[in-house]
Amino acid sequence: MEEVSARFVAQKISKARWRPLPAAALQPPDIFATGSWDNEDNRLALWAVGELGSGEYLGEPQLLCDIGHDGDVMDMQFLDQERIVAASSTGSVTVFRHHQNNQTLSVNQRWEKAHYHVDQDTSCGGAACTGVICNNPEIVTVGEDGRINLFRADQKDAVRTIDNADSSTLHAVTFLRTTEILTVNSIGQLKIWDFRQQRNEPSQIFSLTGERVPLHCVDRHPNQQHIVATGGQDGMLSIWDIRQGTMPVSLLNAHEAESEYLDWSREKKAFLEQSTTYLSHNTINQSVVCAWLNNDPTKDRMEITNLIPNQTLSVNSLDVLGPCLVYGTDAEAIYVNRQLFA
Repeated sequence: MEEVSARFVAQKISKARWRPLPAAALQPPDIFATGSWDNEDNRLALWAVGELGSGEYLGEPQLLCDIGHDGDVMDMQFLDQERIVAASSTGSVTVFRHHQNNQTLSVNQRWEKAHYHVDQDTSCGGAACTGVICNNPEIVTVGEDGRINLFRADQKDAVRTIDNADSSTLHAVTFLRTTEILTVNSIGQLKIWDFRQQRNEPSQIFSLTGERVPLHCVDRHPNQQHIVATGGQDGMLSIWDIRQGTMPVSLLNAHEAESEYLDWSREKKAFLEQSTTYLSHNTINQSVVCAWLNNDPTKDRMEITNLIPNQTLSVNSLDVLGPCLVYGTDAEAIYVNRQLFA
């Protein structure tokens, strides 16, 4: 089997996500979704990869089904095994359902103008929904308008909306805990929001020092919730310990391009980000977790591996599940590596 399989899809790919595996599943992931952007006809699609029931290897990803999407797909997350939530540049948030019996996709629910600049009722007032995160049945979205929405699947209206959460663009969101979220904005701030609190203000604010470089992505460590990673417009990766201080504890100069997306790998406690660079720590007499918080070169060593040599166009999105990596590019192609840590 080839280590990396690829397919030309004739669409600029903005997002790629593995379908989550059922509880206690032993097999590797075999289905992923993609969303496109900057095309005349943007699409949300489902793909199969790996082996068929007969044991025949599929080779390149095979299209299962797709559906048109209004506007660019700005972000996308699986809500469960059958539903996918997509954020649009028009400001809408849509839940798509996958019908496995006949391999089709349909619109299950849509919140029109979840994000808007002036007036939700104005025909041209939509603001891009830049980020979405799911914890079934809850869906949290953030946008260009600095607004935070908390939706619940199968409910028509928002459970909660923080209209003026930020005076600048919110670029990304992730869950810290069940009732807490993390957001990053265009002036270099990381904020924690607690939905148990009635006041529409963050419970904590963290900031980069010096110039206010926009932060584009955020993710927390899968096992240590107090460790958070962010990626910025300057290509710097910042590691934060939210238990102490208000500034990053580590800064990693990963590459020269912007960081658009990052993901803590659950398999090796490693770290992947937009350029599809793999970073891992080799440590001496200390835990991997502590290593991310330590910049002392005499105690630990950072290994950097470029997973896409000679890539010329943007890698817009990646997702890691177990040993499997999927990513999409502006070169109108999708790539799958099912032996990431081999």
